[in-house]
Amino acid sequence: MNTFLLYYPFLLALLSFIFLLAKQLRSRKPTPNLPPGSMGWPYLGETLQLYSQNPNVFFATRQNRYGEVFKTHILGSPCVMLSSPEAVRFVLVTQAHLFKPTYPQSKEKLIGPSALFFHQNDYHAQIRRLVQASLSLDVTRNLVPDIEAIAISVLDSWSGKVVNTFYELKKFTFDVAVLFIFGHLNNHHHRELLKENYYTLDKGYNSFPTNLPGSSYNKSVLARRRISLIVSEIIKEREEKSLVQRDLLGSLLNFKDEKGQTLTHNQIVDNIIGVMFAAQDTTASLLTWMIKYIHDDSNTREAIQIEQKAIFESNDGGNHMLSWAQTRNMPLTSRAIKESLRMASIISFTFREAVEDVKYKGYLIPKGWKVLPLFRNIHHNPDFFVDPHKFNPSRFELGIKPNTFMPFGNGLHTCPGNEVAKLQMLIFIHHLVNKFRWEVVGSGGVHYDPFPIPQRGLPAKFWKETCTQGHPKITPRKDIKSGRKAS
Repeated sequence: MNTFLLYYPFLLALLSFIFLLAKQLRSRKPTPNLPPGSMGWPYLGETLQLYSQNPNVFFATRQNRYGEVFKTHILGSPCVMLSSPEAVRFVLVTQAHLFKPTYPQSKEKLIGPSALFFHQNDYHAQIRRLVQASLSLDVTRNLVPDIEAIAISVLDSWSGKVVNTFYELKKFTFDVAVLFIFGHLNNHHHRELLKENYYTLDKGYNSFPTNLPGSSYNKSVLARRRISLIVSEIIKEREEKSLVQRDLLGSLLNFKDEKGQTLTHNQIVDNIIGVMFAAQDTTASLLTWMIKYIHDDSNTREAIQIEQKAIFESNDGGNHMLSWAQTRNMPLTSRAIKESLRMASIISFTFREAVEDVKYKGYLIPKGWKVLPLFRNIHHNPDFFVDPHKFNPSRFELGIKPNTFMPFGNGLHTCPGNEVAKLQMLIFIHHLVNKFRWEVVGSGGVHYDPFPIPQRGLPAKFWKETCTQGHPKITPRKDIKSGRKAS
């Protein structure tokens, strides 16, 4: 029995590979007239490299070798990679009707097939309007104090500790996501169950899609079922108390189309999980990178501190809460967020599928082939951004070339929550630089899973400062582990 358990993971991997190999052999089609690229087998070679190495290196080397359009066979399907602003705009904007959103089947199953970003046309437009209504300026403006309270609570819990920054920020972004989806969810039991099961789902989202008992993917599938039951209980509680709220759940529950049809329970759950997924890891990852970037760049950090100090002091040394208007007037911090979005390029690419044979610049993209616009390649292209691997927020002072900065996608499928993500970051950074100093612990490096995050989640020690005339006094301090001066 012990021997079987020892080899169990390897047997799972072998069986899955044989299945995928047979599937690919059945589905191979004649190669169209695209630059050769690579047509390697899925989950080997290039696929493993995509999920395990620096995506800058992975995509840039292929672009340099094959040009802005090339084919590959990563992720188990024939794919076309596009790495120019014109090509990306062609797929996502001008000819978007020829390319439907598509993701690997295993990922669609975990989020739910009715989620917003798997669709287009009327259904997509209907759900997008509901999501945007729950994220409207009127709603968001009123939630600034709640987001600020969450940020303060999280930061206070870090004081005097070495924390895994990314992991802790996931708690922050999860709580903010719950706020927009469920409003003030006062049922602590429901909140904790949602968090526990969502973390399990999230952990297996990028795992090998082997749905056998005990695998990470199987645990995610089971956690997703439990989330559906939890949402059912929350809906039942609202109905019993006749609660009407201007959150996403309320918008989904109250929706009726022109025929009087309401959304099904599965459609509601799929879109709640979809928004939760879109709102959590990406924002947490980006905020982790920004904390690292401004830690490493003393000039940017000092400029942000000056900007935020003025706001802090105008609020009586933090005795008054931030206002919506103040969050709209943080230009230096906003440029640092944009540069973090460009540098980190959390969403390296997106998935589309040709709904018919499509020609682009003389190349044939066959119906059914996956198309991957490569945002990261554009964001790190020296033709568009001078010295692209250097963190330089000032590059956004004078504007940039059209269609070269797409951190939230482009076209009808642009992330509807991008302004909320920026707001969270502005509020969090305001309190971080005004009340804390911090020091990264240990060496650098990047981990890809598949979002790029600093190695080990950016372990860092945070100190809450003693305020002097309404602002923390910044003094260097040696960290025992790293031996470097703190920020």
